[in-house]
Amino acid sequence: MSHVGVGPRAVMRSVAFLTAGVLAVPALAGCTSEDPSGKPLAEQDVAAAGRASVSDGGTLRWAVDSVPDTLNAFQSDADATTTRVAQAVLPSMFRMDEAGSPVRNPDYLESAEVVDTEPKQVVVYKLNQQAVWSDGREIGAADFAAQWRALSGKDSAYWTARNAGYDRIEKIERGANDLEVKVTFSRPYADWKALFTPLYPKDVTGTPDAFNDGARRALKVSAGPFAVKKVDTKGDQVVLTGNPRWWGEPAKLDQIVLRAVPRDERVSELVAGKLDLAEIDPETADEVGLAAGPPRDPATGTPLMGPGGTPAPGAQGRSAAEALRSWAVANGSDEEAAEEEVLAREKRSEAEAKARRRQQALSGFEVRKSLEPAYTQLALNGADGPLADERVRRAVARALDREKLAQAVLKPLGLPAEPVGSHLALSGQPAYADGSGALGEQNAKEARALLADAGWVPGGPVKKKDGEEAAGAEKDKKDKQEKDGKDEKKSEGDDDGTYIVGEDNKNEGDRNDGGDDAKDGADRESGEKHSSGKNTAQGGAPGAYAPKGTAAPADAAAAPLAKDGKALTLRFVLPSGPGSETLRTVADRITDMLKEIGIGTEVTKVPDESYFKDHIAAGEYDLALYSWPASAFPATDARPIYAKPVPAADGSLNVAQNYTRVGTDQVDQLFDRAMTTLDQKEARGLLRKADSRIWAAAGSVPLYQRPQLVAARENLANAGAFGFETPVYEDMGFLKKGAQGSRPSAPAPSSSPSSPSS
Repeated sequence: MSHVGVGPRAVMRSVAFLTAGVLAVPALAGCTSEDPSGKPLAEQDVAAAGRASVSDGGTLRWAVDSVPDTLNAFQSDADATTTRVAQAVLPSMFRMDEAGSPVRNPDYLESAEVVDTEPKQVVVYKLNQQAVWSDGREIGAADFAAQWRALSGKDSAYWTARNAGYDRIEKIERGANDLEVKVTFSRPYADWKALFTPLYPKDVTGTPDAFNDGARRALKVSAGPFAVKKVDTKGDQVVLTGNPRWWGEPAKLDQIVLRAVPRDERVSELVAGKLDLAEIDPETADEVGLAAGPPRDPATGTPLMGPGGTPAPGAQGRSAAEALRSWAVANGSDEEAAEEEVLAREKRSEAEAKARRRQQALSGFEVRKSLEPAYTQLALNGADGPLADERVRRAVARALDREKLAQAVLKPLGLPAEPVGSHLALSGQPAYADGSGALGEQNAKEARALLADAGWVPGGPVKKKDGEEAAGAEKDKKDKQEKDGKDEKKSEGDDDGTYIVGEDNKNEGDRNDGGDDAKDGADRESGEKHSSGKNTAQGGAPGAYAPKGTAAPADAAAAPLAKDGKALTLRFVLPSGPGSETLRTVADRITDMLKEIGIGTEVTKVPDESYFKDHIAAGEYDLALYSWPASAFPATDARPIYAKPVPAADGSLNVAQNYTRVGTDQVDQLFDRAMTTLDQKEARGLLRKADSRIWAAAGSVPLYQRPQLVAARENLANAGAFGFETPVYEDMGFLKKGAQGSRPSAPAPSSSPSSPSS
């Protein structure tokens, strides 16, 4: 499972369960008579059209993030473009359907099934008798065997990124004839359909040298509707052309050109007519969407054209400016002022003309939108610091209103704004079930109680470092005294009834033992939001100063928390590059939610190129936002993401892809059982139990399914926002004159999601 989102896309704690009452974990989700997987939240949007409606020929110019460093999808530096090329030019035994489930690919397979389970699991693949490599050789057992040996993990000379599944194969043989491949497993493997997709020719996988270097910049032999013509690193593009030996439905397009275009430059390339298809950000989507309407001023949004196509006021251009100058001079106005107004109007006129040209260029495009098969999560690094305590992680997780976060991202786009309820699957996939009930619903009061149980108290004194002002309540006290001009040693007779959080013993003689004041102190110790008055001019936290008995505003933040002289502040690392605005908006909202329970955040924005490698993978963060793709095979693909880190021989911690460093033996065991059972219903139940335990450990919090926004030329068919489904490259093309593609109707307004615990 590859990282998706900002940063690199490389295939890339020992936590004791606490038994305090506040950490009691609800019963794990079990299977019910109703299927909890549901349906995909959004349909794909590709302007679907029958092949008869699509013209023959043409070149599709498709924006991608990069020219790949390798065309070998099983190497660590493979990326999303590597996958896209592999889908178009190589065999895939199984494809993803619209619900994110694997389905047999009839272009390569007549059948594939488990024929024996005792004493060993045996799978027999019956290949399409027309399936051949582009050099004329039949696809067969030799290709399967070479790929197995390369990916089995037994020969370290092969530079492989993953071995899962291939390491369970015992042998591969020719079956009853050349069209049959017999695969025998040493251990049962439930996700056998994940194997041999893509399948490389034995020329690529047969030797370590060929595997490591032979397919980095070229694929001389392929077996898909397209073939790789060239990888042009200077021109930042990969060119695919039709495969003359392809036996399936012939490709409608002559060429597909995958051009590396930075996200912030794509709208300019669309305007210049240099792209036909490009994934875009929400701001660009708005601009493309508005292009279908009348031209508008880019600064004010006001129409530039009046009724009947006449220029709107202020859009008349130079003739109006000249008239203004003549009128101003004739009526005794200052000539210099009139000239300035003329120049200003000319400048506006040029901007308006540019905006009209830009909108006209974009008017030939439309926005196709769906939900990407990937979700964004908040990752909590449990390796050390405050988040090493499970109670603190759970408090952070329960402070989040995931429904509001999903709505903030998806509702403005007209997409279903449902929070994601599983770490292992998305709505519509067979393994999906909302397991968030194992953590509990959003509840700030209970989050504060968890923090109090962990020893983090409101307004506790914070130790000063050399040369620094005191923090927390001690600094607030000093600021207030300086503001009021009062001496620090004020007499009790001058007390105005104001208390300072964290100094509950002040004027102890004025309190009634066991009375309301004593209860107030207990409330604060339990972590509940306490009374709050006016905020200080110096920036003191709400609740630091208030007349006794004053009720706190409903939306007031809790007093900052501290423990052992240290404030509870978490490092929140974010990418700084273009295209990350949505993540930063979500981070702002999370910061506000954490402030409500007394947790501070220290936001650091880092370059995109170092975000993942130097911070997420290296563990240099407390909180971070990044995404994982959904998989049709979660038992295999999700295990390294949530497996318990283990000590390496050199003393370091081997985290695999578990960048939160949070894992348990129970989760590992559930994954192992799900991977070995061939009963699909049993496997789904085991995965749902694993997901519930992942929720309970609170190492990561799924937030929302990522939006998928694609600008597509209006006459481009069978391409766009694909959702779960694997693209059908041979059906892509430009519509014949008068033909139209079918697009989904606008999604109905999303109903309020059920609470996470339901």
